[in-house]
Amino acid sequence: MNVSGKTALVTGAGRGIGRGCALELARHGADVLINDRPGSPDLAAAAADIRQLGRTCHAVEADIFSRAGCEFLVRRCLELAPRIDILISNPAFSRRHTFLEYPAEDFERSIQGTLTSGFHMSQLVARHMVARGGGGRIVFISSVQAEMPFALCAPYCAAKAGLNHLTRVISVELAEYRINVNAIEPGWIDTPGEHLAFGAEMIAAEGKRLPWGRLGLPEDIGRAAVFLSSDAADYVTGTILPVDGGFRYKDGRVESSIPPREQRVS
Repeated sequence: MNVSGKTALVTGAGRGIGRGCALELARHGADVLINDRPGSPDLAAAAADIRQLGRTCHAVEADIFSRAGCEFLVRRCLELAPRIDILISNPAFSRRHTFLEYPAEDFERSIQGTLTSGFHMSQLVARHMVARGGGGRIVFISSVQAEMPFALCAPYCAAKAGLNHLTRVISVELAEYRINVNAIEPGWIDTPGEHLAFGAEMIAAEGKRLPWGRLGLPEDIGRAAVFLSSDAADYVTGTILPVDGGFRYKDGRVESSIPPREQRVS
């Protein structure tokens, strides 16, 4: 779990899961390049927190929902640091609508911001890793929604499922360069965005219903990212790692199951 001497690029790192990944990488010895959208109110504070851990941190604003924005980010990061050893690719966009009423522009933006941006970032960083030699680590932040059908989330679920398979395909192609490619599937994580969407009261109540008794924290995902970025995971590639406290199986517990017919009360 040691990533000392490595430089990591983490996208969407102003808050939430991206920030959690950046902080955990720094705690385990990495210098960090962090990105968030232009005008982010959170990026400077995240950089300051990382620097307080004694690590070098550069913050770069860039819109990575476009190829040009991804190119700018990678180019700027390589001006600020001699190399990128680790990429934590964390772009995402989601809006909730019924399938029948889903706006076409929101569907396309969800695919662009969640799947296509992951392709652009990983391709650009992988080209750098291949050119400079020495291998590398690419970790995508996926979601349990890649496997679980969630109403009102058609494009997000589809994009995350595509991201999982993109992970597997890229891992096959980059193995000869000793670039490990993996993905993490967070479950329900306690982030500012979730509080905005659902409110603190609902989050507290729903957390108690999960098998682990709480929602996940950004640092839970960050620790998994550190593992996949470290030499401890040298033989791990093409893997989709759920980090969800049992969220996928929350309805499989005895107390959640329908009782046998002879035990039911009519």
